[in-house]
Amino acid sequence: MTDDARAPGPTAPWARMASDDPTDWPVGRLLSAAARRVEREWNAHLAGWDLNHASLPVLVLLAHEPRSQRELADACSVTEQTMSRILARMERTGYVTRAPHATDRRKVVLAITDAGREVAVKASDRRPADAMTTRGLTPEQVEQLRALLAVVARPATATGPSDGAPDGSPVDTDDDAPGDVCPAEERTA
Repeated sequence: MTDDARAPGPTAPWARMASDDPTDWPVGRLLSAAARRVEREWNAHLAGWDLNHASLPVLVLLAHEPRSQRELADACSVTEQTMSRILARMERTGYVTRAPHATDRRKVVLAITDAGREVAVKASDRRPADAMTTRGLTPEQVEQLRALLAVVARPATATGPSDGAPDGSPVDTDDDAPGDVCPAEERTA
């Protein structure tokens, strides 16, 4: 270990991560900070319909066809418990309904209501999300960002050191994994 790696102060390699200047941050911290900013702003936008970043994709999925809680959880890469919280909130707002499955009495089918369908159309307009996410970027930079994020967002398929944890083990895919189609609902919902 070098002396400056052990020494506190601005010369230590980890000191840059504590910087107030985002250009000093590692890519992972930059991406995480950007994602949190976008999520906060997107949730504020969706709050007008009593939705958030986790509930909108569920409405969009249900707009295509009714599904079970397990199917929704699988499609969104979240646990059934997390999906249960998302759905309970959406039931309270009148956007979804639950009904017994036609042939399997153990299952419940979730469907979008007319109010939910109307809100899904309005709230899923990607222009506001793109505008808040890409403000200050040129159209060329937006396309470059989109292409780079598509690569970063793809789930890892290999388990080698470059694709997994530092020890070579696979990356754990939890409810908030970056590649999720439907991000997990915030725990405050």
